[in-house]
Amino acid sequence: MEPVIVIGSILLAVLLLFMSGVQANPIKWLGLIGIKFVAGALFLFCLNLFGESLGLHVSINPVTSGISGLLGIPGVAALVVIEKFII
Repeated sequence: MEPVIVIGSILLAVLLLFMSGVQANPIKWLGLIGIKFVAGALFLFCLNLFGESLGLHVSINPVTSGISGLLGIPGVAALVVIEKFII
């Protein structure tokens, strides 16, 4: 497909969503997910800061930030286990 057609159809879909009055809910969910990603990155930063004396280091990237932000403490524990024992 041509890029112009793809971009045009995406813009048309967004315009139709705005005109139908459905714009509040998806934007709210995207904002909440963005906040969780940032919170996950901050949590991983604190883990790396305080865990360096124990030899714990989990890299901070969008995937690990998303896992720690969306899953919380069990997600961070899983990342630490994966980092220590699998990788």
